[in-house]
Amino acid sequence: MNGLEPKAACRRRRGGQNRALGLLALAATAIAFALYRRWHLRWGATADEVAASMPGDEFFPGAGFEATRAIRIDAPPEAVWPWLAQVGFGRAGFYSYDLLDNLGRRSAERIVPGLQALAVGDWIPMMAGRPTERTAFRVRAFEEPRWMLWAKPDSSWAWRLEPAGDGATRLVTRVRCRYSLRDFPGVLLTIPLLELADFPMMRRMLLGMKHRAERLARETAE
Repeated sequence: MNGLEPKAACRRRRGGQNRALGLLALAATAIAFALYRRWHLRWGATADEVAASMPGDEFFPGAGFEATRAIRIDAPPEAVWPWLAQVGFGRAGFYSYDLLDNLGRRSAERIVPGLQALAVGDWIPMMAGRPTERTAFRVRAFEEPRWMLWAKPDSSWAWRLEPAGDGATRLVTRVRCRYSLRDFPGVLLTIPLLELADFPMMRRMLLGMKHRAERLARETAE
C-alpha cells in the first residue's frame, strides 16, 4: 500500500505537468495565430490603404474576414490591368502555385488578347468544372484601368490600381467574406481556407503579377 502511494502521486504530478504544458502550448499557438493573422491581413498595405474604402465594402456588414494586401509594381496601371483582366481558372491562371490552384497548368506568361474583353456578369472561375455562384466569382463592376470588383453571394474581391509616381502602380486588393452558421458545414472549410491558405496563394499571386508586368514593361521599353 505504501509502495503504491508514491507511484500514484507521481502519476498525478506528471498528469498535472502535462495538462499545464498543453495549456501553455495552446496559449502560445493562439498568440502566434493572432500575430500571424494581424500581419497577413494587411501584408504590403499601408495604414492609409487599409483604412481606405474599396469597391464592395458595402456588402456583408460585419464580415468575419477582411484582408487588404498591396504591392508596388514598376509599370503603369495601363500595363498592369491586362494581367488582372485575364485571371481565372481555364483563363490565364492565377500567377501563383499552379500545381495547387491551376491543376498544374502553367499560368500565362503573356497577355492573351482573347481574354481582355471583360463584361459585368462574366464568370471568374476559381476551380475546374462548371462555374456556379458558390465556386466562382462574377465581375460585379469595373473601371478600366482603375478598379475591378468580383463578387459571390458570401464574399467580394476588389482590386484597385493607383498611379504611384515614376510610372509605377500600387496594386491593392481586398477580400471580404461573411462567416455564417447558415452555411454549415461549408463554413468549416471556408474558415481555414481563408485564415490559413489564402495568404500564401495571394502573396504569390501579387508577386507573379508584379514579375510579369515589370518584365513586359522592360521588354517594351527596349
